[in-house]
Amino acid sequence: MIRPMTEHPRARAHDRLVTSLGTSIVTGRLDPDANLDTVALEAQFGVSRTAVREALRVLSAKGLVGARPRRGTFVAPREQWSLLDADVLRWRFADRVDGHFLDELGEVRLTVEPTAARLAAIRRTDRDLADLEDALTAMRRAAGGAAEDHVTADLAFHDAMLLAAHNELLLQMSVVIEVGLRLRDQFVHSMLTTESADKHAEVLLAVRKQRPKAAEAAMRSLVEKSIDDVEIAKDAS
Repeated sequence: MIRPMTEHPRARAHDRLVTSLGTSIVTGRLDPDANLDTVALEAQFGVSRTAVREALRVLSAKGLVGARPRRGTFVAPREQWSLLDADVLRWRFADRVDGHFLDELGEVRLTVEPTAARLAAIRRTDRDLADLEDALTAMRRAAGGAAEDHVTADLAFHDAMLLAAHNELLLQMSVVIEVGLRLRDQFVHSMLTTESADKHAEVLLAVRKQRPKAAEAAMRSLVEKSIDDVEIAKDAS
């Protein structure tokens, strides 16, 4: 059963359907290969045929929905899903903590972010350093305050680091890093009080002094600590 989600009444009908149907698919309430009855969707959500068509088109572009002659519309196999899509990432956390995703996020971060820090130490500009400094200052100000303030500052720092690497392909990873890190931070900071500004400062110092190996090692240590925090938060949840 697809659960209609409560949203602002002004939200467009097909947006509400995209969110509800997408969440049902990604969280497993609808199994891969399950048939989707478009007429039933119209009735269940009280939307027009056009709204259903638009919603299915959006979900198809994300790899979640397929269609075949005589078969009709159905939930696509998981291997076809656009798992790096920002909406798909958010939907995976819609009603539970996805521990497997957090584990995979840690592996991706260990692959991407130490390399980004190493490149940033070689290529950073004065503007890059200023952005990193601003983010670190915001992290220190957020210490002991609202979790959301710390999350926002943390995201700003890691986004600035990816930008400072000046590698367009690495920068494409910013979507999964940003969305995934926000979800990770919200989970961890709901369970723990973590003061990580000093570790971020170590990375920034190495980048500022243009020491690529030190920057890479410091970022690796920071990400490994982040992974440890997730494991502690899992045990506490």
